[in-house]
Amino acid sequence: MKTSLAMTLFILLAVSLTYAQELEFTNPEGIPSPTRYSHVVKAGNIIFISGQVGRKPDGQIVGPGMGEQLDQTLTNVTTALKSQGADIKHLAKITTFVTSMDEYQSQEVRAIRAKHFGDHRPASSSFEVVQLANPAYKVEVEAIAILP
Repeated sequence: MKTSLAMTLFILLAVSLTYAQELEFTNPEGIPSPTRYSHVVKAGNIIFISGQVGRKPDGQIVGPGMGEQLDQTLTNVTTALKSQGADIKHLAKITTFVTSMDEYQSQEVRAIRAKHFGDHRPASSSFEVVQLANPAYKVEVEAIAILP
């Protein structure tokens, strides 16, 4: 019986790994298209979202403030999720990179995060960095979501 269970688990793992290797690459409308990578990679029911920043669909940065940039960044994450039939409730993990942890921990920024996430609490890591890809960026968020 144990051998049968172990073999079944091995087969399921092998099938899921094979299935996960079929990758779908997407650059959804509503987010400025990158030239060297994809915004969204889907592997089976797992969605990987590249680091999003505070750029509007026309490519312009929304403004210099951490709050306004985070608001647009999370809007971009939501747009990426919607392109895959998902929403914020499907987020399993987010990683946030900021240029100032003090600004990121402000009440304004906490309110913006609460506006986007509500009661949903994905696993989360936050890091302060010296600079992001563009010196004007103050925040970048990458995410992993799981579809049901």
